[in-house]
Amino acid sequence: MELDHQPYSQSWYDGLCSHIGAIPCRQLGIYVIPEELVLSVVIPIFNEEKTLEAILERVRSVPIRKEIVLVDDFSSDGTRELLKRLEGETTSDDFNHLRILYHDRNYGKGRAVRTGMGDATGDIVLIQDADLEYDPSEYPRLIQPIIEGKADVVYGSRFLGDYAHRVLYFWHYLGNRFLTTVSNCFTNLNLTDMETCYKVFRREVVAEVVPKLKQNRFGFEPEITARVARSKRRIYEMSISYSGRSYEEGKKIGWRDGVSALWCIVRYGISD
Repeated sequence: MELDHQPYSQSWYDGLCSHIGAIPCRQLGIYVIPEELVLSVVIPIFNEEKTLEAILERVRSVPIRKEIVLVDDFSSDGTRELLKRLEGETTSDDFNHLRILYHDRNYGKGRAVRTGMGDATGDIVLIQDADLEYDPSEYPRLIQPIIEGKADVVYGSRFLGDYAHRVLYFWHYLGNRFLTTVSNCFTNLNLTDMETCYKVFRREVVAEVVPKLKQNRFGFEPEITARVARSKRRIYEMSISYSGRSYEEGKKIGWRDGVSALWCIVRYGISD
């Protein structure tokens, strides 16, 4: 069997279907990604010198035509110097166009995501953390509902399905589920993971929603969820794996961010 075609191309799909059949292909998530489609991957960065090159390599290896938008939120650990070095190297090719943006001070993750999404030009826009907690190899699964015309927005859920999930903090888990539940009460959605990093948007949704966003830190998650819900867009969830970090390994979110997220759920759940 010849499988030397570009993954997710029409010839690759036809070759697999001819051997295993259309139904197994469907069940395994084997489908065609249009050759002209561009996926914008927005990566907010703050003090991720240890993991940045590794996550960038993983993103680049995904066989989808991509625009990679790195947004440095005024890092102070050597990350900015690393990005400057990357700028001087040949980091773009036919499948990966790299762009790097810099904040003039530390605003917060939400602001970095807003900057990147506002500057993205791809047909589909996806948010990726720089800390190796989320696996870029799952991009094809995440964008499939959008490509097939079923969804306008896709959330990658850490609590849906049976993908590998590192066991860490019980109270974080409980906090995430609590915030998601309260958010659902205001948005009338039935999400299982509102706080997930992996949020994927059709280009038109980005153009409509991003100019309205105001939150600079982790309040970005409930705010964008409330605004997307209010826009009546079609939202899907896909199960994802998760390799969470401990605080010793660099995890940044704390209880104050949870309180802020709760306030944002109420604030944006009540009015625009």
